[in-house]
Amino acid sequence: MGIPNWNHEAGLNHAGAYQVSGRPFAKGGIDASSAVKVEFPYVTRWVTIINNNGSTVCKVGFSEAGVGGTNYFTVHNKAAGGQACSVRLEVKVGEIWLSGPDDVDVVAGLTTIQTRHVKTDAGDSWKGEDGVG
Repeated sequence: MGIPNWNHEAGLNHAGAYQVSGRPFAKGGIDASSAVKVEFPYVTRWVTIINNNGSTVCKVGFSEAGVGGTNYFTVHNKAAGGQACSVRLEVKVGEIWLSGPDDVDVVAGLTTIQTRHVKTDAGDSWKGEDGVG
């Protein structure tokens, strides 16, 4: 009989991974004038998108098909007045897609969960699910 392996990997439903503070992630100055994917090294606990462009609205989706179709939300630009950033999105994703402005920042808190846990048969980060694309 072998020695038991007690090294277990956290999965998507591991509550403790979401109860602790997220590992910091920041990527700034993203040119999303063409649809662009932002990949995270681990599944996110939360994400915030900041649109620094003065005149272009940012489309944010969870797949390329989402930002190219109708499964996206928008982050207004500075010309619209007020803070040009999204609310803190409490989502478990391995990537997001951006389209529109040429100056976007993404800030996230990461879990220790591997991104392969958010892949479906249709692709990464919930692609193929309702509302994703």
